[in-house]
Amino acid sequence: MTVWKTSMRNFLAHKGRMALSAVAVLLSVAFVCGTLVFTDTMNTTFDKLFAATSADVTVSPKAAKTDDVPENGKPEALPASVVAEVAGVDGVKKAEGAVSSMAVTLVDSHNKNLGSDTGAPTIAGNWTENDLRSMEITSGHAPRGPTEAMIDADTAEKHHLKLGDEVRTIAVTGDIKAKITGIAAFTVTNPGAAVVYLDTATAQQKLLGATGVFTHISVTAEPGVSDPELKKSVAAALGDPATYKLQTQKEAAAANKDSMGSFLDVMKYAMLGFAGIAFLVGIFLIVNTFSMLVAQRTREIGLMRAIGSSRKQVNRSVLVEAVLLGIVGSVLGVAAGIGLAVGLMKLMGAMGMELSTKDLTVAWTTPAIGLALGIVVTVLAAYIPARRAGKVSPMAALRDAGTPADAKSGWIRAALGLVLTGAGAAGLWATTRVDEASEGSLYLGLGVVLTLIGFIVIGPLLAGAVVRVLGLVVLRLFGPVGRLAERNALRNPRRTGATGAALMIGLALVACLSVVGSSMVASATDELDKSVGTDFIVQSNTGQLIVPQAAEAMEKVPGIAHVTDYKVLAAKLTNPDGSTGDEQVTAADPTYPQDLRRKTVAGDLSKAYGPDSMSVGSDYATLHKIEVGDEITVAFKAGETAKLKVAAITSDDTTVDQGAMYVNVTTAERYVAADRMPTNMIMFASAEDGKEKEAYAALKGALAEYPQYKVQNQADFKEDLKDQIGQLLNIVYGLLALAIIVAVLGVVNTLALSVVERTREIGLMRAIGLSRRQLRRMIRLESVVIALFGALLGLGLGMGWGTSAQKLLALEGLGVLEIPWPTILTVFVASAFVGLFAALVPAFRAGRMNVLNAIATDG
Repeated sequence: MTVWKTSMRNFLAHKGRMALSAVAVLLSVAFVCGTLVFTDTMNTTFDKLFAATSADVTVSPKAAKTDDVPENGKPEALPASVVAEVAGVDGVKKAEGAVSSMAVTLVDSHNKNLGSDTGAPTIAGNWTENDLRSMEITSGHAPRGPTEAMIDADTAEKHHLKLGDEVRTIAVTGDIKAKITGIAAFTVTNPGAAVVYLDTATAQQKLLGATGVFTHISVTAEPGVSDPELKKSVAAALGDPATYKLQTQKEAAAANKDSMGSFLDVMKYAMLGFAGIAFLVGIFLIVNTFSMLVAQRTREIGLMRAIGSSRKQVNRSVLVEAVLLGIVGSVLGVAAGIGLAVGLMKLMGAMGMELSTKDLTVAWTTPAIGLALGIVVTVLAAYIPARRAGKVSPMAALRDAGTPADAKSGWIRAALGLVLTGAGAAGLWATTRVDEASEGSLYLGLGVVLTLIGFIVIGPLLAGAVVRVLGLVVLRLFGPVGRLAERNALRNPRRTGATGAALMIGLALVACLSVVGSSMVASATDELDKSVGTDFIVQSNTGQLIVPQAAEAMEKVPGIAHVTDYKVLAAKLTNPDGSTGDEQVTAADPTYPQDLRRKTVAGDLSKAYGPDSMSVGSDYATLHKIEVGDEITVAFKAGETAKLKVAAITSDDTTVDQGAMYVNVTTAERYVAADRMPTNMIMFASAEDGKEKEAYAALKGALAEYPQYKVQNQADFKEDLKDQIGQLLNIVYGLLALAIIVAVLGVVNTLALSVVERTREIGLMRAIGLSRRQLRRMIRLESVVIALFGALLGLGLGMGWGTSAQKLLALEGLGVLEIPWPTILTVFVASAFVGLFAALVPAFRAGRMNVLNAIATDG
């Protein structure tokens, strides 16, 4: 009980000093809990949606896939006769033929894309009774003919559509113009999909290319018949299991969820990774806080030891304070995490992915994980200061506050840090010497971890040298005040090193990613300059294939010298060495080598576009010992089997079309029926000499009716690539900002406790003539030099990581190293302002000290 009372008294006595450490715990726990709540809520939303939209049993073609847009733009279908066959099965209450396709684009009368821009699909189909499970018609009626359509209420509200407005559904078989005759609202949360309903005959003809077929059958069970029983009965009636795929409601919902699983997992673990970085940075803040509190209470702890307190009791007292800090920070962090999750949901809503707070899911494991992490991390961080407190002897009561540094432990620390840093540097060097990226990634990971730990351990030793250099460059400009700031930063190198290390971690990651991102853009731009010969590139950013009517519009554009088709076919290859495997074969026009200049290591690429010929990539050729003249058996999954002669082997030392196997479109058409031939994934066009500007404008005009496609010249393509990488980096920087905020709190906390520790000293300096303004400037300069120390270490370390990572990317064709000096210098200068900001409150408090009271302060 005595230990508990002592801990509570000390905790409450220093509650102001504990507050910033509590904020660090709060932010870290909030990010973990917010991530868990957000992803759990997304799972709940999709679970409800998929459960509501799935019939008791769903019958679909065996080849149908949940998450793929079909290669030819037309989903797999089954004959309508199967509906009647299923309807006659015992236990079936109702069987409905349904049509559904995601290979569509919905536009309004002004050719504006009505689909989601967050990656959610646009779905077109026919209206069935099964849709009443998840939707209700709120105005108008379902479509009754080829000129009528019904859309979902979310799309109508977002784009200000009403009954009578015209919409156009773009599919591979043609455009479907219709007036809105009905609006249906989801009875469960719609995460952002745009839905359009057509009458059954139109949906069959325009989405599937034939009447009398459906994509699936929705089967409703008679009362008392379970879904598994119904599935078993229907399966027995249909017979051949190789033709049809049967799923119960749970199985269909699980399959749909699996198609979303990888996206949700990537998001979840990426965010948890950044939360881990924030926790790591927070550890430094907590260690510094308790180390300084222990140092300031040396006399108090010595007195406790003198009156009979054991080492264990003193140790336990500090750890109890850490537990209290962890509990307070974690409880607040759990609450803040729920708020963060709601904020993320609102942000996603603004971006187009609707998530209702009604589905907010807080599993019991979320607060349990948050509390456990927060408390355990805080106690572990406080363990070393607690042990140091336990070692305080009773004689310390006779000395001034503060514990002298252990010279022996300092040398051991320095030696260990040098060893770890050297080992990490060796790992990074080894990364640059490997021939395989998989092997190099292991060295890179080892090098990053060891150099990070090494820099953290060796931080105090580096602090002495780096701060002196920074002092010469920055602080000496401010005269005696600057020299005082330098000496204050050097007074406790261990504290300065730990404070700077917290900032170092976040900035090292920023620098590393900046180098990698800039190198990727520079490498890709260089590769495009070398290999891309086409004038214009047409593709969809949402993964939609190019419909034939858009391709025909391109062919008719005046001023275009040639247009190149580019189709990707799935095939099973049997190689000369007897090996087999599923691969993708690219069918392109013979003009494609003009559009993309590929280096050929053997044979003649132009001959690969001859009858029954093909090319393979150099890596594939080496793996399977393929030479020019060999024959490969290609079984097209959408057609027949062909025996193709290898006419060329292309170099895989590239980032564009790496590993691609080329055949002529006409060769592919001999073995794949026209209705099964994939549509273009991307298309290329080149202008007639001297007509580039006119052709560019004409091409954009010709495709204005198809807003799902982007027409880009080479400059547009490069800029788009740069923007995509930039957007990704901005998201990462935003997440890293959490770690940097925690690091800034560490600087604030260190300065605040340092001011308290130096109260008498500050009073004496004020007494001998130091003005308040000079005092505040001294503290601000001390903060700036600590921030710059952390920035210098972090940026240097990050550039080392980024340079090593680029060497691995060079093995994948990204061979240009570019250091983004403007970004690096901006971050370094911004660190000085971070230091100034962090010092505002401590400097203000120091300036307000009463001189006499400060001089009279004990210790």
